[in-house]
Amino acid sequence: MASEPVTFSAVQFSAMNLLAMREHSVAELRQKLQKKFKDSELVNQVIDDLATRNLQSDERFAEAFVKMRIRQGKGPVRILYELKEKGIAEDLAAALVDLSDQLWVDLAKEVCLKRFGMLSGTPRQDNAKQIRFLQYRGFTSTHIRKITM
Repeated sequence: MASEPVTFSAVQFSAMNLLAMREHSVAELRQKLQKKFKDSELVNQVIDDLATRNLQSDERFAEAFVKMRIRQGKGPVRILYELKEKGIAEDLAAALVDLSDQLWVDLAKEVCLKRFGMLSGTPRQDNAKQIRFLQYRGFTSTHIRKITM
């Protein structure tokens, strides 16, 4: 039994289903569609068509992604790294994540208080735990220093 040829509308239908669930970056969408459809030229045509009609937007994806990660208490370093992994251009990511923004210090403080119930306890060991935790979350040393010292 021969497999049917892949059509533009079949690829587009799959892409629209993915986009209906949540925003996807071009790279994510391409990866998911190429797993299902082996015709990468057709996949690229569909993605270009969706972007042209503004049904897919890396900017919308990145904005939603940054907001979600902030709600999860993630810091700017981690968010920038994850955006890069998702195929978002560095200039777009940098425009959405300003490392000097006071938001990050406030978020680091909030996350630390939620996790530890206090900021920089007197014992050095507690302070080191908080610092490691905040580094893992993706906060810069400047942000961490402002709340733990």
